[in-house]
Amino acid sequence: MSPAPIRLPRAGGGVEEYRPRAEPARPGTTGGALVSRTVLAAAHVVADPYADTTPDSPAAVDWDATLAFRRHLWAHGLGVAEAMDTAQRGMGLDWAGAAELIRRSAAEARAVGGRIACGVGTDQLTGPAALPAVRAAYEEQLALVEDAGARAVLMASRALAGAARSAEDYLDVYGQLLRQAREPVILHWLGPMFDPALDGYWGSADLDTATETFLAVIAAHPDKVDGIKVSLLDARREVELRRRLPRGVRCYTGDDFHYPELIEGDAHGFSHALLGVFDPLGPLAAEAVRILDTGDPEGFRALLDPTVALSRHLFEAPTRFYKTGVVLLAWLAGHQDHFAMVGGLQSARSLPHLARAYELADGLGLFPDPELAADRMRSLLTVYGVPR
Repeated sequence: MSPAPIRLPRAGGGVEEYRPRAEPARPGTTGGALVSRTVLAAAHVVADPYADTTPDSPAAVDWDATLAFRRHLWAHGLGVAEAMDTAQRGMGLDWAGAAELIRRSAAEARAVGGRIACGVGTDQLTGPAALPAVRAAYEEQLALVEDAGARAVLMASRALAGAARSAEDYLDVYGQLLRQAREPVILHWLGPMFDPALDGYWGSADLDTATETFLAVIAAHPDKVDGIKVSLLDARREVELRRRLPRGVRCYTGDDFHYPELIEGDAHGFSHALLGVFDPLGPLAAEAVRILDTGDPEGFRALLDPTVALSRHLFEAPTRFYKTGVVLLAWLAGHQDHFAMVGGLQSARSLPHLARAYELADGLGLFPDPELAADRMRSLLTVYGVPR
């Protein structure tokens, strides 16, 4: 029997009746490793809703629920990109919390045989810093990730963006880091739509100029670069960039607007994936890649293309607040018992935005228990005063 209709508020005002689906679109089956693409889901953290905290307090994390969600992703054959911006790095999760998250998740990955890559940044710096301090902060985090046995993702750094005065400063800092890395790393280019403090990264606000510096870093150390993650929401630029990569260096798309076409690729190559939207889309994304593994790109696109509307909604401007919709969907899907986020970020999106996210996700059949999802959405709407 279909769940009862639910009244959803609309962005233009008023409410409309929506009838939830009765069944999920597909069974919650798990599977082995993906073959044709390396796919990492950037995973969120689950807050401890009972902790007595303020938005300025260190994050209080529910470690059991946080690690259980990572096991969910691994069970479907996905890798986990840990302690990235999806985990609220720099937006509620400080370096001490991120370090603990990395240690715990890396240990869990070893226990279950899961693929993991972890973010390396400079967020232990709390104010303006000179380049030597920025480099030392990177080195501290790189050592922790490597000691934990995880692949490192050298994240874009607010501190480096503030301290660098030229492209040569980026070449110097990244060059020193790559020379001392024990294993090849993933270089992360996060655009200012995800973090305004990163405007002008690689030494120029002109993306063509910045791209040349980025490529120069890779060309100088191709044996130390496993791949690049590009989060610029510009499919054309990503395709042009990946065609210029040295042989053996992968491109991991971070484009939450164009990922189906970029993962499918063209006659000249394709992108792997490291995506925040694959947190809520994990099982469906894994199923789509398994279809691609069989040599069926049309079937892959038929399954993944319909998810783009949800992704574009979650990541609409201001894009950096996409984490709120991601955590809402995790709660509605039953992966956690509450809709609370570290730093109180659950308030970062409007009720109409959250209602639309629910509607799009339900339409895709993402919720294992549509009735549970509908009941939880009703409870949220009641708190906001929406009549049943």
